[in-house]
Amino acid sequence: MDTAETTSPGTPAVTSQQIEAASSWVEPLRAEIARVLVGQNQLVDRMLIALLTNGHVLLEGVPGLAKTLTVRTLAACLHGRFQRIQFTPDLLPADVVGTMIYNPREGNFSPRLGPIFANLVLADEINRAPAKVQSALLEAMQERQVTIGETTYTLPNPFMVMATQNPIDQEGTYTLPEAQLDRFLLKVKVDYPTPEEEREVLERMATSKPKLDVEPVMQITQIASSRALVNGIHLDDKVKDYIVSIIQATRHPERIAPHLKNLIRCGASPRGTINLALAAKANAFLQSRDYVIPYDVKSLAPDILRHRILLSYEAEAEGVTTEDIVEQLLDKVEVP
Repeated sequence: MDTAETTSPGTPAVTSQQIEAASSWVEPLRAEIARVLVGQNQLVDRMLIALLTNGHVLLEGVPGLAKTLTVRTLAACLHGRFQRIQFTPDLLPADVVGTMIYNPREGNFSPRLGPIFANLVLADEINRAPAKVQSALLEAMQERQVTIGETTYTLPNPFMVMATQNPIDQEGTYTLPEAQLDRFLLKVKVDYPTPEEEREVLERMATSKPKLDVEPVMQITQIASSRALVNGIHLDDKVKDYIVSIIQATRHPERIAPHLKNLIRCGASPRGTINLALAAKANAFLQSRDYVIPYDVKSLAPDILRHRILLSYEAEAEGVTTEDIVEQLLDKVEVP
């Protein structure tokens, strides 16, 4: 099998030995996070996938599921800087990206950088803030830079935003437009812990001073070198065709499942195709493999597609969810 023909153009192929050596930090990182966090293994892996692909994550889950603790713990393990921004209706763009402050002693303006200048940023309840604030954050996510006054400032590298939404309480919220949702690499649903996990949470956290300290297990600069290897992971032509078939199925479901035709108003964009391939490569890296298998694609497809498929009014009336649609499409699309 010729890996040079199936990696990204201009990206050298990698060997299994390179991937095994470069991914040696993954298991120690998972173990260190597990010292504080109970369960949520999938959430941790999805955050690592976003870091390895230079992407961002949108989380949907009720309050109290350790979303903030997860990001804070990951940042501490990476020796990176963490910032949490609580989005509220009175928040201004300057509260996120920064602004110019007048210095009366010197008679000039100086920049004050906002909390977005961090490696990991938690945008808590992003749909609580008005459209201007959402746009300011999402522009920074896309451009990786912020302009304050006449000066442009580059954001730290790596830089990842994890935004949260409460799926229950929608009063006084500003729904993210589909075009902005599409900028998130993944939309992950955070569920309640199992009874066993919740008992463990009780044992660890039912105290006025729970142990939340972790040790840095890697330098955050290692993420950049790992990204370079992720780009060179082998993606077979058959797997590429499988990815394209899944995305095409969201746009033309009648070709494989006629009953879904009236349930989908709009399918995934080409950004979904690109992100599914990138995420599959990153997942292979986390498993210390130098090649992508169909399972990488299939397991990540729900998180890649759930915010990129628009349901019709008929689907909403029938109580059909995007998860139902994706599951049926994945069952119908032939796996190589």
